[in-house]
Amino acid sequence: MTATTDGSTGAANLRAAPASDPTESTSAAHDMMAVARHAAERSVEHLLGRQDEQGWWKGDLATNVTMDAEDLLLRQFLGIQDPETVKAAARFIRGEQLGDGTWNTFYEGPPDLSATVEAYVALRLAGDRPDDPHMIRAAGWVREQGGIAESRVFTRIWLALFGWWKWDDLPELPPELMFFPKWVPLNIYDFGCWARQTIVPLTIVSAKRPVRPAPFALDELHTDPSCPNPPKPTAPAASWDGVFQRLDKALHLYHKVAPRRLRRIAMNEAARWIIERQENDGCWGGIQPPAVYSVIALHLLGYDLDHPVMRAGLESLDRFAVWREDGARMIEACQSPVWDTCLATIALADAGVSPDHPALVRAADWMLGEEIVRPGDWAVRKPELAPGGWAFEFHNVNYPDIDDTAEVALALRRVRHPDPARVDAAIERGVRWNLGMQSRNGAWGAFDADNTSPFPNRLPFCDFGEVIDPPSADVTGHVVEMLAVEGRAHDPRTRRGVEWLLAEQEASGAWFGRWGVNYIYGTGSVVPALIAAGLPAPHPAVRRAVDWLKSVQNDDGGWGEDLRSYREEKWIGHGSSTPSQTGWALLALLAAGERETRSVERGVAWLAATQQADGSWDEPHFTGTGFPWDFSINYHLYRQVFPLTALGRYVYGDPFATASAIGAGTGKGA
Repeated sequence: MTATTDGSTGAANLRAAPASDPTESTSAAHDMMAVARHAAERSVEHLLGRQDEQGWWKGDLATNVTMDAEDLLLRQFLGIQDPETVKAAARFIRGEQLGDGTWNTFYEGPPDLSATVEAYVALRLAGDRPDDPHMIRAAGWVREQGGIAESRVFTRIWLALFGWWKWDDLPELPPELMFFPKWVPLNIYDFGCWARQTIVPLTIVSAKRPVRPAPFALDELHTDPSCPNPPKPTAPAASWDGVFQRLDKALHLYHKVAPRRLRRIAMNEAARWIIERQENDGCWGGIQPPAVYSVIALHLLGYDLDHPVMRAGLESLDRFAVWREDGARMIEACQSPVWDTCLATIALADAGVSPDHPALVRAADWMLGEEIVRPGDWAVRKPELAPGGWAFEFHNVNYPDIDDTAEVALALRRVRHPDPARVDAAIERGVRWNLGMQSRNGAWGAFDADNTSPFPNRLPFCDFGEVIDPPSADVTGHVVEMLAVEGRAHDPRTRRGVEWLLAEQEASGAWFGRWGVNYIYGTGSVVPALIAAGLPAPHPAVRRAVDWLKSVQNDDGGWGEDLRSYREEKWIGHGSSTPSQTGWALLALLAAGERETRSVERGVAWLAATQQADGSWDEPHFTGTGFPWDFSINYHLYRQVFPLTALGRYVYGDPFATASAIGAGTGKGA
């Protein structure tokens, strides 16, 4: 049931389901339709009840304990620990430890060395003793993996801040990078925006090389405490790895002779860049890691903790904390209100909620207020492009993203707003901005156009995940779908996007998922877009995708794909069934005209059977992607919005389904 305009519950605001096929010869389909409708109504009630009075939705964004460990390390570095926070963070970190003493980075994933090292150190800071059984198990496993020396660069940077690792044994990151013009390789705009926001403050940290007194030693985390960093062979000089390793050695020599005045000017330029990008809420880019390193960098340059910039930055970090009923404190790496709100709006509208329902109008009002109408870093490469996009977070005017902009436009089109001219104008600005952010190959990345330099990923410093932002199938699919809904299916730029998607299809029939796990997400994003853009359901690319999805459906009727699919082929399309991934698969199959097939009915039945009494679903598995394999996300609202969207389209159909197929002129296989 949905809420009526007066706030009471009832079915009055639900659209009527399309009439059943008169040739249907069994009652099974009718029964399944009733089951799906009932599940959708319960889910609608649940989701409506989670809306903030301002109009937005936001689920928790869970990652891994490195966020919590680094928060404690930051507080230790700045000398601002408080017993309550330390105790609550330690409770959370301990609660995430596995039976063998390790920590992983996603649910049911393998142990992770860096996460285990950082969690161990954080618990030592919280007072856990090295001879406690859970600490003995953790330290023993770390030594078995080669000790701290085998952990990632970021982990060793945190340890270097306290003298637990030598700065000389870390890759060099000179602040003089700030002087590189945008056409020089390895300038800061060659990096994806998330990496750029992290690297700029770290150039200051790398130059300053601070060391705070260590409250204890960490000998138990080395295989040989007398030689904590055993020498490793250098890659051949003719290889890219060899080139960049030798470049790093040269930069270490430069660190010793860098002109002081030049270095000071470079650090001041980095500080200016950082401060200019601080958001109104005190954060940087709406994400935790750049905020942490920006606070450290500015503090090293003499900004005291009472300085307005620092005070606002520290206050923003507190807002990333989720306090749980058991007293544990979890740190979110980011918050996703714009993304969650547009997806929730789509889900409710597609599940039959009236377009003028007060909840949808409030959501639209809030999204309209979040539009970004000033240039950001993207304008460095697109200076003539007018702004007009949406970001992911509450406050992030410097980094609107193409994916959110496409989905917000799709959400706004589902709402009957009392000021349609305002909606039309905002969507038109978003469409224009997205079109202007198309990369040269016809596809779209997340934050920048043509952010495809091959060099940043090769730096010895960059071992923490993806640091560039090339076009992806999921983002391109969402943009193509949005353009088609806006009547631009025939636009040459849309057709180039379609051509790119067709060329990117895997031999299996699936598409790679950059921002969600993984091929199920990619395929669930692309197939509806291709159909919306006019590709007929019988098109070979669509049929290959349908066949692949059916081939990987689990015996229980759901779909699931483990994060290990980013590294191991055997996991592609395979994993425990989850509500969000089942929703993605169903969205693709429904778009492809598979509504009355057994595969779709089994998927719908699985969603209905796993729904909880309050209309929600549970999903401990991580189905969101920050960096493929290296940084995984559990968006707590995914488990609600994608099943509801799928159930809604099963019952009511796609509200923007095209009635005709373009077919011709779409490139490969068209």
